[in-house]
Amino acid sequence: MTRLRKLAAGLLVFGLVGGLPAPAVAAAAWAPAYTLEGACMTLQVFDGATSKGFVRRDSVGYGFTGTAAGAEPFRFEATQLGRYLLRDSTGKPPYQSVLNWVWAGDSYGERADWTVSAADGRYRFVSTATGQQMGVYLGGLGAGNANSTVALAPASGCAAAPDIATGVSGTPAPGVDANGKLVGWIDAHAHITASEAFGGSLHCGDPYAPGGVTVALKGCPSHATLGWGALLEAIIAGTDPIDSAEDGWPTFGDWPQYDTMLHEASYFRSLERAWQSGQRVLNVLLVANRVICGLTLQHTSCDEMDQIRAQSDFLRKMQDYVDARSGGPGKGWFRLATTPAQVRQIAAQGKLAVTIGVENSEIFGCREVNDVPQCTKAQIDAGLDELAGMGVSGIYPVHKFDNAFGGTRFDEGVTGAAVNVGNLISTGHWWQATSCTGPSDNEQPLVSDDFARLLQLGVGLPAGAILPVYPSGKICNVRGLTELGRYLVERMMDRGMIIHIDHMSVKAASAVLDLAEQAKYPGVASVHSWSDPSMVNRMLGVGGFVAGYAFSATPDGQDTPTFLEEWRRNTSLANGSKITGYGVGTDVNGLGTQAAPRQDAAARPLTYPFTATNGTRVDRQVYGTRTFDLNTDGVAQYGLYADWLTDLLNQAGPDAPALRRQLLSGAEAYVSMWEKAR
Repeated sequence: MTRLRKLAAGLLVFGLVGGLPAPAVAAAAWAPAYTLEGACMTLQVFDGATSKGFVRRDSVGYGFTGTAAGAEPFRFEATQLGRYLLRDSTGKPPYQSVLNWVWAGDSYGERADWTVSAADGRYRFVSTATGQQMGVYLGGLGAGNANSTVALAPASGCAAAPDIATGVSGTPAPGVDANGKLVGWIDAHAHITASEAFGGSLHCGDPYAPGGVTVALKGCPSHATLGWGALLEAIIAGTDPIDSAEDGWPTFGDWPQYDTMLHEASYFRSLERAWQSGQRVLNVLLVANRVICGLTLQHTSCDEMDQIRAQSDFLRKMQDYVDARSGGPGKGWFRLATTPAQVRQIAAQGKLAVTIGVENSEIFGCREVNDVPQCTKAQIDAGLDELAGMGVSGIYPVHKFDNAFGGTRFDEGVTGAAVNVGNLISTGHWWQATSCTGPSDNEQPLVSDDFARLLQLGVGLPAGAILPVYPSGKICNVRGLTELGRYLVERMMDRGMIIHIDHMSVKAASAVLDLAEQAKYPGVASVHSWSDPSMVNRMLGVGGFVAGYAFSATPDGQDTPTFLEEWRRNTSLANGSKITGYGVGTDVNGLGTQAAPRQDAAARPLTYPFTATNGTRVDRQVYGTRTFDLNTDGVAQYGLYADWLTDLLNQAGPDAPALRRQLLSGAEAYVSMWEKAR
């Protein structure tokens, strides 16, 4: 046989065992592999054109076998676009060890993350952390060389990847009607990026993580019994800092609960459940607070714009992650929208449109210190340019503290006392208030007992601080809209941005509405029940949008209004007839509790499974070994808003048809308002 015939025969034999000629591999154009999510595969490793065998499980790592029958099956779980966590048949993740072999780990870590690319039916596996390419090392699976490639073949016997099911089945109704109008509800106020806010450690848990649910929803030692996180949550939410087991995945005995504020409540599978049940728009508020960040024992930058930048980046990575878990770029159901037209396009595809806003107290560094602004008009212009580049569509000019733009609307009780201390730290002064009639900034003025309770919880006051004294009865912040505040609002109008009046003092909100009325500008909103009804009425008069805080449908023992009460009140305002669609403001992961179980839930429970507003069938959602039920858990996590909305309509009595119409027109009303503002 001549050398040419021998080469041809060799190539033929090699082709029968799945190989490719070396020149073809060398010339291949490698591209990210996007389609392996959930796949169960065997791995056959090649060095150039030579097969080294199929990967099999070894004592601590992985070796090779010459037959497919003895090969180890691996489950693929996307960690980001083109990146995967693998699990062998025992559920252990292969990782690149420091000794160059690939070994079986106990849990996900950065060395268990593999960047996978494909060309001509072959794959390259490169350790995302180290850059080492998977191949053969001293007879076992380990760091190979640039010629190392892997062939994949479908297999059985893979371990299941830990995950959370949505509990939703059936075919949903379209997200737009025949006229192109959105059909579905909107959450106009949510904080799903809270894990990156406040320096990154105030909040325990994440809405997604490369290692999946076991990483995203694991407990945090800092939030366990008497940890600093548990103490902060006791101050903010009134929870018990002693009895804090902090057992996240898979038992969730300690959290999430309706009244835990510093633990993740919007895992992406829960967001998916709400979308599958009829939600069409999710307005994500990037949130920051320099003072709160400084209270945590571990944090990244406490600069509020740095916190906003980190959350913006995180949100885009979250979109990529959902894409990765859905088959590749653009294939996910979670889609960022920076214009009204994009919202309509996304809804027409049956996906969830995610818009972006900002809610922080010292935006652009615009503090005031004893009434001296700490920023300039040039900084405001540059800041607005930066936010526009992030796709931000709306801003809260004022949040928890007085700032260079205007005065804040006060919190109440112990929480109010704590925020007032923060105001002192931020501005150099306490909130300053006067008695007022009509619209007010706090129906329950702060009293000395609130500060006493705060001190009992271990919160010290700045050196030399003297506690403030406030009038009894209705009080109003003495601060209104400043000259810089007027400048900011006018520039926002020029850009067609949504101005959120919640958290503004009555004087500041009134001045903003004066400007909106003069300009006939509809881009104003109150979306989580943090503004006086008189301000809401004026806002509706210029074509603005209103959403109610997602309180329980009927009393739940939290001493709060009910959603139905607020909806009826707002629709009964003088301009209430101008409401064409009504929104929901969950404030999930914000510093506010969610709806507790209705007090009459045992006598009048929501029945499972139920039919959602878009026609899908919804059963209870299960996290690990915990099953959630609205009747006993309230809205403990975001997935239960599917249940909450149905229960709300069930409790609305004769108002149910009108409420249903307005809620399912909520996304359309919001987008229409935004379009008119632009």
